[in-house]
Amino acid sequence: MPTKILITDDSSFARKQLTRALPSEWDVDVLNAADGKEAIDVLLKDAPKVMFLDLNMPVMDGYETLEAIIKQDIEVIVIVVSGDIQPLAVERVTEMGALVFVKKPIKKEELSEVLRSHAIFDLNAKVVAAKSTKALTTLVSETVKTDTQEGYQEIANVAMGRAADLLAKLLDSFVVMPIPLVNVIEVSELRMAIQQVDDNDMVSGVCQGFIGAGIAGEALLIFNEASYEDIADLMKYVGDIDEAVQVELLMDIANILIGACLKGIAEQLDISFSQGHPLVIGRHVKVDELLGQNASRWKKTLTIEMGYKIEDKNISCDLLLLFTEDSIEPLDELVSYLID
Repeated sequence: MPTKILITDDSSFARKQLTRALPSEWDVDVLNAADGKEAIDVLLKDAPKVMFLDLNMPVMDGYETLEAIIKQDIEVIVIVVSGDIQPLAVERVTEMGALVFVKKPIKKEELSEVLRSHAIFDLNAKVVAAKSTKALTTLVSETVKTDTQEGYQEIANVAMGRAADLLAKLLDSFVVMPIPLVNVIEVSELRMAIQQVDDNDMVSGVCQGFIGAGIAGEALLIFNEASYEDIADLMKYVGDIDEAVQVELLMDIANILIGACLKGIAEQLDISFSQGHPLVIGRHVKVDELLGQNASRWKKTLTIEMGYKIEDKNISCDLLLLFTEDSIEPLDELVSYLID
């Protein structure tokens, strides 16, 4: 009899990747949910034995889903599969009952080892000629639904998690990550694309160019200036937080987030980026002024926005990756290759 498993992730791209990573010998019925609320409904209705759970989702995230499983006393083996690889994230989900944590993007060999080591599936079992009809139907439907934008969003989600992990270790804190946003926009729409920055906030900005494999763009870090005091405190800085110290702190954060995000994206696309020197492009300004001063640098752009906030601290920033219009076609080809 096929084993019922549930894959819970808001990205159909990620669900498809995980489905492909399942051992071909494993006879399964694959069920899917796009968020925790849908997952709880499936768990109560269909009682799958194993659940693969993402953390960063709308409606009900992975942590809330684990809380609901505990509250409703639902019996299911939970394997967390997430791009948020912060040590505290791993610790929290384990304490909440998850059997194991696996980082995205998941590899077939790694998943097989997890299933074997936890006695969920015997890899020496007799090979099944084909997966169940339900699993095959699900995989086909996922293929149809997956589009390039979802691919971009999932790639950004993984890269964002890598950067958050480094930032969390630097500050010895937990980084809260909203779902990354992906849009192709005109430069005039840049301000509307930035969701995390309040109209009244004073900000500073750092920009760093990158190029590689026919793809070029600029990374723009918009940093909330109210964050400086808390950042200095977490980094155990002693002394006056003058202009020079603020610039140094700003550059430290920019180097971590921009470098890790670009590396995470490049690794997933199997390319490499060369990075220019980071430049401070605005200090003590409103975000509209920051963008207005630099509007000529960007035209139509593929924009990926990633917001970062330190839990229980007044520390937040936005990282925008702005790809040139000429980069969109080669990027689409690379992402389409991953989807197919």
